Formats: sequence, C-alpha cells, structure tokens
Amino acid sequence: MEAMRVLGGIRVLDLSRFQSGPVCGMLLGDMGAEVIRIEEPEGAPDRSWGLLGPDGETLSYKIVGRNRKGITLRLNKLKGRKILEELVKKSDVVLHNFTPGTSVSDQVSYERLKEVNPAIIVAAISGFGQNGPDAKLVCFDHIAQARSGAMILTGFPGDPPLKTTITYNDMMAGAFATLGVMMALYHRERTGKGQFVDVSLFDIAFFATQCMGSLLLYKVYGEIRKQVGNRGFHSYLGCFEAKDGWIFLSGTTNPIWKRLAQAIGREDMANDPRFDQNDMVRFDHADLIDRVIKEWVAQRTFAEVISVLQAARVPCGVVNTIDKLENDPQVAARDMIVNINYPGLGNVPLPGTPFKLSLTPGSISTHAPKIGEHNEEIYCDLLGFSRKELNKLRKEDII
Repeated sequence: MEAMRVLGGIRVLDLSRFQSGPVCGMLLGDMGAEVIRIEEPEGAPDRSWGLLGPDGETLSYKIVGRNRKGITLRLNKLKGRKILEELVKKSDVVLHNFTPGTSVSDQVSYERLKEVNPAIIVAAISGFGQNGPDAKLVCFDHIAQARSGAMILTGFPGDPPLKTTITYNDMMAGAFATLGVMMALYHRERTGKGQFVDVSLFDIAFFATQCMGSLLLYKVYGEIRKQVGNRGFHSYLGCFEAKDGWIFLSGTTNPIWKRLAQAIGREDMANDPRFDQNDMVRFDHADLIDRVIKEWVAQRTFAEVISVLQAARVPCGVVNTIDKLENDPQVAARDMIVNINYPGLGNVPLPGTPFKLSLTPGSISTHAPKIGEHNEEIYCDLLGFSRKELNKLRKEDII
C-alpha cells in the first residue's frame, strides 16, 4: 500500500523562479502537496538560464521543477489577475520570490490576497526581506554571501574574498521558507487564520555566518577572522593528498584529537600543550600538525587512510569527484539519487528528498512540467472553464 503523503490535500500556487523559491516548492511537492507552477505564456526565465540540457531547458529546472503541475498566466493583465484570484480561493499557499515594490510583487501581496482568501498563506523569499532601507534591492546568493561576511572567511589566507560555488543561501532560504509554511499551516490548523511568511537571503546568510560566532568573536576578543582555508573556524580540520586521491579529516574536539594523534602513531602529540586544547591553542599551531599529517597521509592510499581513521572513530572522508557519486553505496542506501523518466532525455538522476519521515515519506513522482502542460487540467477541471473559454484565453494571450 502506498504511504500516506503528509501534505496531501494542500494546494500551493508557485510563482517563484530560479533557485530559492523553487527549492521550497520542490520540498512541499515531495511531501505530497499539489504544487502548481504559474509562469508567463512564453515561459519563465529560469527555463533558459544557466547550464542547458539537450532540449534547451536549464538542467537545474529539471531538478527543482519536479512534482509540479505547470500552467501559464499573464499577471500583468487584468483578466489574468482575476483568474489568479480564483485560483487563490481554492488554494492554501502562494509562494513567490519577487523583489518587494515591483508591480507583480504588489499583485501577490499578502494584504491583497487575504482579502480574497482569509486562510491563505503567502510565502515570499526576497534578497533583503520586506522591510528595511534595502528591501527593494535585487539580490542573488553570492551578493548575500558578500554582505554577510561569509566571503571574507572563504578561501586561503592572502586570497581575495571568495564565494562558494554551492549556493547555500538559496538552498537554505528554500528550506526555511518550507519550515515557515509548515509552521503557518500548523497555526492555521488551530486558528483557521492564514499569515505571511517573510524569508530573506541576506537574513539567511547573516544567520549562518553569525551562528559560527564571527560577530561574537569580534565583540569578545576584537578579532576579525578572515580566510582559514580548509581549517575550521575555531578548530583543527584538514585536507590532505594520499597516493591516489584527497581525503578530508576532522580533529575538531579534544577527544577526537587524541584519537587522531594515536591513530597516526603520534601519541606524544595527544597531550602536547601546543595541541591539547581545541579553540585557539590547536588552531594557532595548525601548521605544525599539518606537516605531520601530510607526511603520514602521503605514504598511504586514501582507502588505507580512511580505514585507519574510521577504526579510530575520527571523522573523515574521501574528496569525491562528481562522477563517483552515482556508485556511492551510502547515496544508494539513502535513496539520494532517484532516476525519473524525462520526455526526450530518458532516465534523469534527481537528488532524493533530503529528510526522511518514517510514516509519511516523500517521493518523486513527476518530472518538471513543460510550459502550460497542465493548463487544461487546472483551468477546466479545477476552475470549471470550458474548452471554448480556454481557447479564447489563449488567443487573448492571457494563458
């Protein structure tokens, strides 16, 4: 028997683009919500942005666009806005990532939509949030990285500020928007009232950077920490080259450090006053530790290194290239690659749902929709339009 979908019966209107909003819509869809992507009749810009597949559509769209239905609607026309209101009446959540102050953002504001449906939840992801002097500025992940202080910590000492290739603020914004929607649904379950969920890329970046303690370090010790390379922000970590590949290891706590020193045959280092304490002591003498571990690792294959360190319960792992991930047994065990048949492309590997629920697990059932793929289903079956009305809307460039 198919597992219950925890968000079954929840309808989400997804007007978001690119990464942050679509990640939220993807997670909600994975957990069973009916997510309806709304875009302009010519297609949203994220279909042709970034790395393109053989069919001319963005590769990342095929990932974050899964588990959705797709319709087209022209929101800059009055008739299009009226149709959106009819959809809002029959929906639970509206998701978008438009910049505050733009005309389209105003059209889907919570203040406007709650007049149409008092129980509606509107989740908006933006660069700097809905208030403050910079609320109307456009922003992408790397801009938030820069302003939050994250880029000054990334890279090796002496390097210029460096962004991460992984857009973690986009991913976290999508995840936190999902969390906000779930909280708002829970509140509505108890009160019947919808509400507004406001998520900011800059807030996310600031939160992530400050949870490491960078601002607190400055306030307490007056230190502005900069690049630390592959080391931890306040502890010993390292990346080292073995005979046949690279490994990463962590000696981040005092007990782990002692096990690491013993595992490499350097019990003398375990209680050496230069290394026996985490934080400033071991961090400040990391160069001395590096030389010892570098030599020890270089004499062994990465499998030998991993075997010794794992036996000592020292956190470590091989530095994989992407082509190795498909055959990683842990990836398989956790269902983190799900192959789905994509029209014209055959089987496409998508990342699995990153959280596992024992009774109501998520699943990937449908590919990212083509432009307007579900127009007839949504407009005729859900809103009750006739086929004649649908054709008229097409001719008027409303859908």
